[in-house]
Amino acid sequence: MSAMTKSAFASTLFLSATLALAQEKTLTPAYDFSLPREEKIKLAESAAPAEVSGNATIYVLEKTGYVKVRDGSNGFSCIVDRQTPWNQEPTCFDAEGSRTTLPTRLFVEQQRAQAKTEDQIKSELDEGYKTGRFKAPAKPGIVYMMSDKIFLFINNKLVHAPAHLMFYAPYATEKDIGSPPGGRNMPHLIRAGQPDAYIIVIPAAS
Repeated sequence: MSAMTKSAFASTLFLSATLALAQEKTLTPAYDFSLPREEKIKLAESAAPAEVSGNATIYVLEKTGYVKVRDGSNGFSCIVDRQTPWNQEPTCFDAEGSRTTLPTRLFVEQQRAQAKTEDQIKSELDEGYKTGRFKAPAKPGIVYMMSDKIFLFINNKLVHAPAHLMFYAPYATEKDIGSPPGGRNMPHLIRAGQPDAYIIVIPAAS
């Protein structure tokens, strides 16, 4: 993958749900709910090295929302996340992310299962952060997204995304990371200014 492609990926990693909704009738979601449960587990585990995901708590995504299928021993939690209903994002949160960010992802899929709109869900998330129902990470930590099965809704289509690592950066802005230029070896910020902002690093070998 070229540096330009990687830069474009990182800078547009999560498009708005509003844009995604425009594609509802024409785009097939990347995540397949009909997969056997064992395949769903393997997909979630693919987010991190086996030494990490093999000892993590696992949630599988069903049409009714997430179901915990295994308790872990290392504080990590692995899921297949979907920042839009069309994405497929195997993700492993560390202990801090499992405590803070994971509950928001479980909430999102629970609300989707109840046929809430993406705008309604975002509004409830925002309110949850304001009231303290949801918490921003309180210390640095890592999110593994090293799977080769990541698909994101970008520029009106599903794009296969490179493996990457994310680091919690609550409320961070581009200025906080030095406003770096786009580039293969540059960090990138998503959800700038939000409680669930992240710094993304794409390993050079991807």
